[in-house]
Amino acid sequence: MEKDLSNYRKSYEKGELLLNNIPENPIELFRDWFIEVDTHFNIEETNAMTISTIGLDGFPKSRVVLLKKYTHEGFIFYTNYNSEKGKAIAANANVCLSFFWHSAERQVIIKGTAEKLSENLSDGYFESRPRGSQLGAIASNQSEIVESREVLEKKLKALEQEYDGKEIERPKHWGGYMVRPVEMEFWQGRPNRLHDRIRYQLQEDYNWKIERLSP
Repeated sequence: MEKDLSNYRKSYEKGELLLNNIPENPIELFRDWFIEVDTHFNIEETNAMTISTIGLDGFPKSRVVLLKKYTHEGFIFYTNYNSEKGKAIAANANVCLSFFWHSAERQVIIKGTAEKLSENLSDGYFESRPRGSQLGAIASNQSEIVESREVLEKKLKALEQEYDGKEIERPKHWGGYMVRPVEMEFWQGRPNRLHDRIRYQLQEDYNWKIERLSP
């Protein structure tokens, strides 16, 4: 079976990205883009991002997770530390995050290092989650083989009974990571495939080197 996709084409004409109108700090530009996309474009989950890790088998792997916070230090998400991505990060903390906001014809690609959040920060976020999500974090041995969906649903029902009327504590194998960026690239689609690409690279003095890349 094959399908020829060579005629799938789109002209990108919704914006521009120029060196003379960007901030010196890439997280400020990310903030501006995120707010603009979230406010003015019809995207359901603006905070959906792809995280790529190098697995224990030596292969890169990408999957979509949700950005839960960004600060001047970096980008925060939560997961099971015993999951495939958690084990990959433990072995190699270098990761890549990417956002594709198709309605705005924009991408952001972030290279950085992932580090675990402090336990109190992970506790605080866990407490804010719906009870179903809290119990789901306990019920699922993420990335492990499971016999059937029924096994998961029975485990969740048993946990619902066990924790009925009780506070649910964060399991120690679940928590947050912060990705501290060392390089950020901003991509704005332009006509004739002459897209705007601006790259920020962190220098030893903690200033950012800014360059335009060929599309």
